[in-house]
Amino acid sequence: MAAGGRPWRVIPRPVLETVLHNHALRPRVPQPLLLHGPRGVGKSTLLLDRLLPRWSETPHATAFVDFLRPTPASPAAVPWSLLHPADLAPPTLPDLRRRLESALEGLARAAVLRGAVGSKDVLAALSRSNGLSTALSRLAGGPAARSSAGSVPARRSSATSVPALWSRAVLAAVRRDDATFRIGDGEATNCSMEERAYMQEALAALRVAKEALGMQEGWRKDAIREMNRTGRFSRSLANSATDWPCLLLDVLSGAAEEEFFQPKLVLNNVDVLRKATCEDETMVPAAMYHDSFIWRVIALGANEQCLPVILSTSDGYYSSQAFVDFGFPNIFISRETFGWTPQEAKLHMVSEFFSEQEWKVVDEVLGPNPRQLSEIYMLKQKVNSPEVFHDRNIEEVIDMYLAHLQVSVVNPAMEAALQMLQKFAADVHEGKVQENRLSFGAPWRHPPRDDNPDLSYKWAKIQLMDFVQSFVNTEFGVNYLADDSLEILDDPAAVAMMEVGLLYQQRDPSFMRPVTRGIQRCLARWLAQQRLQLNIQETIAFFWQRLIRGRSYRHLMKEVGYK
Repeated sequence: MAAGGRPWRVIPRPVLETVLHNHALRPRVPQPLLLHGPRGVGKSTLLLDRLLPRWSETPHATAFVDFLRPTPASPAAVPWSLLHPADLAPPTLPDLRRRLESALEGLARAAVLRGAVGSKDVLAALSRSNGLSTALSRLAGGPAARSSAGSVPARRSSATSVPALWSRAVLAAVRRDDATFRIGDGEATNCSMEERAYMQEALAALRVAKEALGMQEGWRKDAIREMNRTGRFSRSLANSATDWPCLLLDVLSGAAEEEFFQPKLVLNNVDVLRKATCEDETMVPAAMYHDSFIWRVIALGANEQCLPVILSTSDGYYSSQAFVDFGFPNIFISRETFGWTPQEAKLHMVSEFFSEQEWKVVDEVLGPNPRQLSEIYMLKQKVNSPEVFHDRNIEEVIDMYLAHLQVSVVNPAMEAALQMLQKFAADVHEGKVQENRLSFGAPWRHPPRDDNPDLSYKWAKIQLMDFVQSFVNTEFGVNYLADDSLEILDDPAAVAMMEVGLLYQQRDPSFMRPVTRGIQRCLARWLAQQRLQLNIQETIAFFWQRLIRGRSYRHLMKEVGYK
């Protein structure tokens, strides 16, 4: 029998830990590593509890950025779907940008205090990709010149060299009091005066570089506003937003040295950065910022090698489409994880957390997803505590858990998917959808011809029910690359359910499936509930859709025997 009251523990995963640790042991690598998999398989737990403590010991230093939670120890639970919790404000691009830059600035500060980065290193990295003359002349000219940073830059005298301007700007920055770029009282206590001066000069150089790049970005605000208004794309404007974090990456990569200073960057839930909101018209969109930053990380690794950058995500976009968007099937080092196999889960769970009989029921209903197992175990401990009037068997506990998933996860996610389908119908009405997505015979080819919200909602509901029914007929698994037409990737219902995070698009093998078996059962229950709520007209419309225009993905069914 399972031991009563035993706390849940983090179970090591030696193979995956070894793969990630060996990648991070190298000072510089040619490619970023992408750790991806469905929600709940233990990616964040693996990074936070198993690897980060090892990567924080000298000579290693790690900048960890979780775009979903403000701090790694945040009590806010990670949602099961990719939807942001309703009780929290959605993440904004300025906030996420500050988190990324602050983490890299902390890493750069650690490099300076170890003597790995100097003022000349910052200038060399800055000169490789940016014209500095005008910005440096203003930074070196004192407060009056800096106050006019937003005005149109004037022509500089050719007699003033960049190194001279740089020295003057750094000297001016050293004299200014800034706690962020100044050696603290308890830092560098064992260093000589010359070494402290060298470190202070390096910190001042970082401040000058940040101000110079910020000044150049400010000069481009009107151009960015015009780009956002017209919907065009400019690589130079996109890069101006990521100049500062990419400069820090360049400097840190050049300073990386084995057994002396080995920096790393871990970006957890990087998909949140791509979907962040931004109301400032003078800033590039979040998706453009995300793409520009990753592009430049890839370029730095390919050209000069970069410090280890690990991207962690639960979004199926990064399993397949990201490789297409960035132009090469092996552009990232892909490490996809699905948690435990049923045999591994049984080995860890039986006798310690569940009895043999309990495990048979849990495995049959929920499967081996680690997060679901931890949640069902904690619920089991809670309902069987001495304060409860009577114990509940495992079937009742699972029913309670599935009801919780249905109400708090699946139903809100399906409502969000319905809104996405309504937006698709509106885009079709306005001519924003490409013709190849509305090919002859497509079940979604004929949305309502007017902008009546009631008709649009009913159409979206029928489309979503049709898709879920077709997915039930395929036993909740399709191989999206089995058909060269890639029709299912054009299906707005499939796209919506992947966007909200109820379906996960695997990379290898190329299956599309529900995130967990528990979510799968909730989807079937949602379909049954919706069919019971249909009136006569809606029932006729649903059967018309199924018989005449209905989806059929049985030719994409998963391989026999694959679970």
